[in-house]
Amino acid sequence: MRYQQLTSEERVVLSTLKLQGLSMRKIGEQMGRHHSTLYRELDRNRCYHIDGAYRPSKAQRRTVARRRRSRRNRHYSEADFKEVRRLLRKKFSPEQITGYLRRLKQPCFSHETIYLYIWRDKANGGYLWKHLRQSPKIRRKRYKAYDSRGRLADKRHISERPKTVETRRYKGHWEIDTVMGKGSTDCIVTLVERKTGFLMIGKLKDRSTHSLNKKTKRLISRNPLEFKTITADNGTEFHQYKAIESHSTVKFYFANPFHSWERGSNENANGLIRQYIPKGTSMENLTQQQCDRIASELNARPRKRYHYQSPEDLFHV
Repeated sequence: MRYQQLTSEERVVLSTLKLQGLSMRKIGEQMGRHHSTLYRELDRNRCYHIDGAYRPSKAQRRTVARRRRSRRNRHYSEADFKEVRRLLRKKFSPEQITGYLRRLKQPCFSHETIYLYIWRDKANGGYLWKHLRQSPKIRRKRYKAYDSRGRLADKRHISERPKTVETRRYKGHWEIDTVMGKGSTDCIVTLVERKTGFLMIGKLKDRSTHSLNKKTKRLISRNPLEFKTITADNGTEFHQYKAIESHSTVKFYFANPFHSWERGSNENANGLIRQYIPKGTSMENLTQQQCDRIASELNARPRKRYHYQSPEDLFHV
């Protein structure tokens, strides 16, 4: 049965019977209304700021006002969504758009309204939905499989890493990973600063230690004073990490195998990169300039966990 709010006449009847001392169940029986509907009416429309009494005329005015403000009664034009479309094309999520505009004290919609707009646009043949993030990949659990990764002498375990790194209170502590393409050996290396989320991306011709070390040294040289530690997984491409350490003051640490949450910043950043380089895409024609542009866009994107400031804002403070 569809719920219907009380009419103005019913509100007068409710007020009259309540003043006579009848219970809500008795009033409901006489009015043909469920008693929970009447309780809801009283809770929504009592004059709590005056004396807590229920006044039918006041209740009617409040109901009319709420209906006028209702989202279902709003009608938006394409011009209203101009800024939303611009930010969507910059790969902002609906929630990031809302938080970013609110931080700037600009008019904005709720993220639910933005999603509804996107799906309407898609139904009409639009392409705004393509700017939303890709679904995360599903990982297969390898039960009882022998873990042969990371068999490297003298490597520093993540448990040896300074405890302050875990708190994310200080800059200079990074996570590193490689992301593969399809159809060629070309791939990328990603470096993410843990406190600010600042990202660097380097293009590699292959996943060899030589290619990785050469590119990582170049990325570090852009901001050498901002590198204190780097945490890696146990991929063999990181086995010559000492060559990077000898080139700078950074120290490498290695996470536990299959413990991706120990490098959560990197995992999140790699997912964001997949918006620009979808899984299954070849990286053969990807250039370093394109990598820098992707990193620049992601670094300029506001983040909820930073109260809608961007990694770029925080990194360069």
